[in-house]
Amino acid sequence: MEVIVLKDAESVGKEAARMIAELIRRKPNAVLGLATGSTPEPCYAELVRMHKEEGLDFSQVTTFNLDEYYPIDPRHEQSYRYYMDTKLFNHININKANTYVPYGLAPDPDEYCCWYEEQIKRAGGIDLQILGIGHNGHIAFNEPGSSFASRTRLIVLTAETIKANSRFFEREEDVPRYALTMGMGTILEARKIVLLATGEGKADAVAAAIEGPITTMCPASALQLHPDVTFILDEGAASKLKRRDYYEHCRKLLSELKMKRA
Repeated sequence: MEVIVLKDAESVGKEAARMIAELIRRKPNAVLGLATGSTPEPCYAELVRMHKEEGLDFSQVTTFNLDEYYPIDPRHEQSYRYYMDTKLFNHININKANTYVPYGLAPDPDEYCCWYEEQIKRAGGIDLQILGIGHNGHIAFNEPGSSFASRTRLIVLTAETIKANSRFFEREEDVPRYALTMGMGTILEARKIVLLATGEGKADAVAAAIEGPITTMCPASALQLHPDVTFILDEGAASKLKRRDYYEHCRKLLSELKMKRA
């Protein structure tokens, strides 16, 4: 794992956007895996700026989002399709037909999830997957206990998740009780994974994911098994790491190696 610790959430977002832009410039038809929530918002804002001010071209890019509430109308202000359109897609030159967000009104969720997996395969797989992390170490809607081999599926939201997400709805009763989510197995197949975490509230989960045992009780710990993972953290999210100096040393060595190869 590469661990990058930066000053604040804005710096985290800009670094993630830089990585995405570097990939797109090298591979114009890149396939991106995207996440929602407050953490990646600075990243999407920077990508919009890069498109408008630097001409970053998304015309050949394909995207797949991690998850979506179920059932929910894509036009609902709390749907993840609405989030992606308003935060990113409406402001760049991407072909909306190439932006996949799980459909919150799918009549047959199981059949739809199989179809979603097939679309990822047809696109050639995900080149770079952006992730966030929950306070209990969950990734997407893969709660503790999720199999590392799980695929895209319909899941029941935990009471804890429903309560946490109720702040986005008028009432807790309005929060959907289900969600469609990529599985851990699906996520781990991405060629590169970049996890973003900001704030002290994520510090315990980040420490468990990076330095703790590999266990389904902390889904993010499965990332230790992946060959190309980068954690981009702000000071708060990195505050519980015990080997921070070691990660910084490794990062410097890696940078020097890249410079020599260049």
